[in-house]
Amino acid sequence: MQEINVSTVSVIHLLGFQDTRRETFFFLFFAVYCVTVCGNLLIIALVSYSRILHTPMYFFLTQLSVSDIILASDILPNILQAAVVKDNVLSFTDCIAQFYFFDVSETADCLLLTVMCYDRYLAICRPLHYTHIMTHQFCLRMVIVTWITSASVVLIHTLTITKLDFRGPNIIDHFFCDLEPILQLSCSDITAVEIEVTMLSALLVGIPFVIIIISYVYIIVAILQIPSVTGRQKAFSTCSAHLFAVSMYYGTLLCVYLVPSGNQSWNVTKFLSLLYTVVTPLMNPIIYSLRNKDLRNAVEKVISEIYHFARNYR
Repeated sequence: MQEINVSTVSVIHLLGFQDTRRETFFFLFFAVYCVTVCGNLLIIALVSYSRILHTPMYFFLTQLSVSDIILASDILPNILQAAVVKDNVLSFTDCIAQFYFFDVSETADCLLLTVMCYDRYLAICRPLHYTHIMTHQFCLRMVIVTWITSASVVLIHTLTITKLDFRGPNIIDHFFCDLEPILQLSCSDITAVEIEVTMLSALLVGIPFVIIIISYVYIIVAILQIPSVTGRQKAFSTCSAHLFAVSMYYGTLLCVYLVPSGNQSWNVTKFLSLLYTVVTPLMNPIIYSLRNKDLRNAVEKVISEIYHFARNYR
């Protein structure tokens, strides 16, 4: 009788961060999680509430906040659990699910940053065509396409991974279920999966990155052609937050996934992974709030209204 190839790995042990003070570690990341979720929810609420923020740029920013909340909620609770218990154990299904939502969020971030770059390109380089192209219907379609594409494409290689044979070991030296650590557990030939992931990454990460670079070349050229210094500063301020977010997002991804793993220790890999899984969702609302006058004004207006309401209520 032919032997049935069945996965025998039912649980995954995540080593996470060893040799750390658990109490400090827990409260630090608990604070990071609370600030991340509250900060991104605040942006969503402000954009929904304030009429002045009902523009394509802020609409895309709310979707970026949704993606960051998904990423933080996918990764940080597991880190907090690792700080509480010595043996951090996930079922194999939960591990695959964590990887899926992590990858969906990262892919959506990449596509959203590209769409936001296109929005800035039109606003600065093609201002006369901006309102005609960036309609509410167009923005809504772009967001729907972004989420459907992210969920569908990531599902393809996630299902491919589940078809591999996992018979042991079942220990991952990481704080979450990332692609490479999962593939290292497989007893099967992973060449097909690596080729598939490489092709999809080139399509959904590489091409958008090239588009962003080319767009910013045109944006910078257009800004330099503005005669007044005030005009140049105003134009640059509209895209500086996005440029910083793009640099942080792609910078950490390139360090983690393009530098050969043999050239960096797992501790370095974990630290770099923390940057785009934990720090980036935390920093995005802070970056856009500090660098954006409209958001600051919206916050001040809401605080003022709350103050007057409380004063009148008394």
